[in-house]
Amino acid sequence: MSESATPTADATELTVRNPASGEPVGTVAVTTEKEVAAATAALRKAQPRWASIRAAGRKQWLLALQDWVLDHSAELADSIQDESGKPRVEAEVEVAFTVDLLGYYARNAAKFLADTDVRPHSPLMRIKKLTTTYTPHPVVGIITPWNFPLAMPASDLVPALAAGAAVLLKPSEVTPLTPLVLARGWAEIGAPPVFTVVSGSGDTGAAVVDNSDFVQFTGSGDTGRRIAVACAKRTRPYSLEMGGKDPAIVLADADLDRAVNGIAFGALTNAGQLCVSVERVYVEDPVYDEFVDKLVSHVASLRLGRDDRTGNADIGPLANETQLAIVTRHVDDAIARGARALTGGKATGEGNFFEPTVLVDVDHSMSCITEETFGPTIPVIKVADENEAIRLANDSEYGLSASVWTGDKSRGQAIARRLTVGAVNINDATINLFNFALPHGGWGQSGTGYRFGGADGVRKYCRKQAITAPALPTQKKELVWYPYSLKNFGFMRDAMRATGARGRRRFGL
Repeated sequence: MSESATPTADATELTVRNPASGEPVGTVAVTTEKEVAAATAALRKAQPRWASIRAAGRKQWLLALQDWVLDHSAELADSIQDESGKPRVEAEVEVAFTVDLLGYYARNAAKFLADTDVRPHSPLMRIKKLTTTYTPHPVVGIITPWNFPLAMPASDLVPALAAGAAVLLKPSEVTPLTPLVLARGWAEIGAPPVFTVVSGSGDTGAAVVDNSDFVQFTGSGDTGRRIAVACAKRTRPYSLEMGGKDPAIVLADADLDRAVNGIAFGALTNAGQLCVSVERVYVEDPVYDEFVDKLVSHVASLRLGRDDRTGNADIGPLANETQLAIVTRHVDDAIARGARALTGGKATGEGNFFEPTVLVDVDHSMSCITEETFGPTIPVIKVADENEAIRLANDSEYGLSASVWTGDKSRGQAIARRLTVGAVNINDATINLFNFALPHGGWGQSGTGYRFGGADGVRKYCRKQAITAPALPTQKKELVWYPYSLKNFGFMRDAMRATGARGRRRFGL
């Protein structure tokens, strides 16, 4: 457990500390396994009525929560800053993200969840009306990480509620305070009791997994794989997002100023603690030196430090001492193996701050390239051409997202389709997260399933049901019902062959 969330001696409370200063900012009670079970039972009891008001009724509650978030935006941003230490702008971005997400799913869920009429695959089946329906899982368990105390829970909570599920949320023990503020808002608007927050670490999270009908997890690969095993044993569906090592490819025809600004932002926002953070940069040889010079100059100008709620910092602290140790290890390992830090390269010694760092002379033997860093580092590698860049970009167990920087739109589109990742941003970074109509999810060890986005972001929290009904007046029995008749079956077989086969075989020739 990190230094930012410390259990008391009797392990019944967590003390939350600001990672910029180490100051305590609040405590939360640890929810026991028995309390998780009781909370789940209460949610399960309330959920049928929540589902019964349908998407149109749920829309009004989600929009009421949106109003509450807007009215309490300063309080939410304060809470985010208190427990994460991030700059004010980044805290307010989380609030704006949540407002936007609430509006999107409130206004679109009815369309996404409407019964779908399916066209029969064969003329023979036009005697049937085919329908797909969407029925919510009763209780969705959501486990979220510490990097975005409001936006991470909202990403899963909002579509799950829109789907008609009840939600049992277990935020990270490092940042448990802000989700409780949001839950208070849900209660204050008088919404149905279908959203509960439980607090704690591993034992609490395991209880959430054991009691839920669907599990959405975002966090480390090790924990995600344990959750997958636990869900498989109970034959419960789940979705996992487990991090990334996102590459950026800078081609010789790119606008280098935009590429520098975009990659620096994509790598360093939230001190690099972002699932789609740029963690590897491959630059074509002809522009490598110019790109590096511009990048170092830009990164060196950024303001590192504690934000006093006035927006006086660009880069905040890492969330806990564990993460600080990982970033330090990656940078020290790279330098020991021959890399150079052209700016930054070390912890400041105050709080959990690490200097924004540009590394060169790195290669794929180094942990800063092969492991998820989740910190303010930008390793840069020179490549001969786009083929080498693509090969190296794909040389990773992760596959969450990537970016391509080029002046040729067609070239960018072509390269995007050769990258083994769930999302590609052309001449931009991280922007896919803010386009809710797109699916968000990763390939390989970045996860399974898609976390949110579009119709699937709501439907994932539902069980699909297939319904067939007569489209024409019915007979007493079908041709293939008992008693069997080769003559009747032959008629069906010949009709199926005529409508489904090709060439002379359609006619049995």
